[in-house]
Amino acid sequence: MKTIYLIRHAKSSWDNADLRDHDRPLNKRGKSDGPMMAEIFKEREGDVDAIITSTAVRANSTATFFAEALGIEDTDRILHSSNLYCSMSRDVHDVIRSLPAAYESVALFGHNPAFTAIANQFEGQMIPNIPTCGIVKIVSEIEKWEQWSARKGKIEFFIFPKMFKGVK
Repeated sequence: MKTIYLIRHAKSSWDNADLRDHDRPLNKRGKSDGPMMAEIFKEREGDVDAIITSTAVRANSTATFFAEALGIEDTDRILHSSNLYCSMSRDVHDVIRSLPAAYESVALFGHNPAFTAIANQFEGQMIPNIPTCGIVKIVSEIEKWEQWSARKGKIEFFIFPKMFKGVK
């Protein structure tokens, strides 16, 4: 069985209109939601074989929170893919299908609308929008990543920051 976690970047800042979209950092809420969701992820899931993040600053920053929470320091397990920035669903599927066979679980950090579109291709709940720092877990009964398709997987859970605000 293979597992993909689609993790949308935390809330980004629009304070500097001169920045390119790719270079936008996290805002205050993003800087608090990212570590909170990383800890929740660690408690629920434990670890992943690899983290693959969009090259956008906001996605990379969010991925860093998760890597720190999971104790991932090995840079071989933290990868960057420009195919996850401004991507279409097929680009993300291509990234997944090209994963090394040794990986059983991978966290992808990226963007909407592609992540929400992908999540809704799988059996399970309909997701109108993956909010910032939302996490969708997709499991598939495949042996090799090349076999990845919506017909062979299902959503196991969908969580996002507002579900945990004020909960201790």
